Amino acid sequence: MSRIGKKPITIPQGVEVVFSDSILQVKGPKGELRVKVHPLVDIEIKDTEAQVSPKDDSRFANALWGTFASHLKNMIKGVTEGFEKQLVVEGIGYKVDLQGNKIVLNVGFSHPVELEIPADLEVSVDKNTIAVKGIDKQKVGQFASEIRAVKKPEPYKGKGIRYSDEVVRRKEGKRVAS
Repeated sequence: MSRIGKKPITIPQGVEVVFSDSILQVKGPKGELRVKVHPLVDIEIKDTEAQVSPKDDSRFANALWGTFASHLKNMIKGVTEGFEKQLVVEGIGYKVDLQGNKIVLNVGFSHPVELEIPADLEVSVDKNTIAVKGIDKQKVGQFASEIRAVKKPEPYKGKGIRYSDEVVRRKEGKRVAS
């Protein structure tokens, strides 16, 4: 049984949720999101509440039940508030620039690394901080992880790209024998 799926999901004012032909569509003030729902999951929409339920008692249907309940909650939050991930670039000489629809990272390699910004995301750069914003939680997290993967933080000096709330465990360097 899914604890997440049992709870009804409240639909705030100004958000429209439509479920038909196994497509879940959520419209709100910030935009519109769609997702294809698995046939083992059913979604009932009544006035200001939505209820997700499995169609049978199989273990797979119960797993999908909670998953699609979380997807629906995230979609509603995305079209009302949006999602944001912040990354911090640390290191001497490390720079970040925006050039059109590309983000250019100079992070200690012999060449700058260019990443194409997806069309439905906003990226802003302020000194050594990168902010990735959008309405789709999965796309925001995916692009933020692609940026971080360019130069992960190293444990000795902490240089690299990390999330703003990430804690880098520092190691002690080599000791000089006397």
